[in-house]
Amino acid sequence: MLLLMIAAGLGLVTLLVVFFKPQIRQYAAGGVCQSVATLNGKTVLITGANTGIGKETALDLARRGARVIMACRDVDKGEEAAAGIRGAYPPALVEVRELDLADTCSIRAFAETLLREINQLHVLINNAGVMMCPYTKTVDGFEMHIGVNHLGHFLLTHLLIGLLKRSAPARIVVVSSLAHNFGWIRFHDLHSQGSYNSGLAYCQSKLANVLFARELARRLRGTEVTVNSIHPGDREL
Repeated sequence: MLLLMIAAGLGLVTLLVVFFKPQIRQYAAGGVCQSVATLNGKTVLITGANTGIGKETALDLARRGARVIMACRDVDKGEEAAAGIRGAYPPALVEVRELDLADTCSIRAFAETLLREINQLHVLINNAGVMMCPYTKTVDGFEMHIGVNHLGHFLLTHLLIGLLKRSAPARIVVVSSLAHNFGWIRFHDLHSQGSYNSGLAYCQSKLANVLFARELARRLRGTEVTVNSIHPGDREL
């Protein structure tokens, strides 16, 4: 009897999912930006812009007239993504630069070159990240989630903050996740050397993103550099 009830319940759930599939898909897709703002003359830097959210963001901002710098670990994939953006929008001003957030030497070299070659940066979007990967470490020995998702972007932002201030009004966007609600900062074992769970490591890094954005926003108050942390599926954006 119990098995029949469970089977019936599962059948009902399946039927509801099929029936409401369009609505579920629309909700899961998140909000749609309604802004018609243009970004002519503005320079935007997006990390991890060769795929997913980063690539779609690069395309949208290029359509708005921005010069978009796509910072990617894999330059070949970055160039492929840039070509796709130019194919969708031929006037797009997109360029690819190498940046490995798992290597502080790469981050410093990237920032040094950028600061030498551009004199304005209006938007920094810290988007790149890893999610629930097997236990690995960055070049500098940090656990990969906290190293790439938080510490790498922390260093990058620190190195570029002077340029952002000089370009004000400017903004910094930190892409986090609702997963931050399930995280806590394990100060006693920040790099998961005692124990490792990929899901918890990811959640910890996303919480670190939110805490970083909040504190940076407080410190930059009055500088005309705004800081926001977002969950990319937020329907209120």
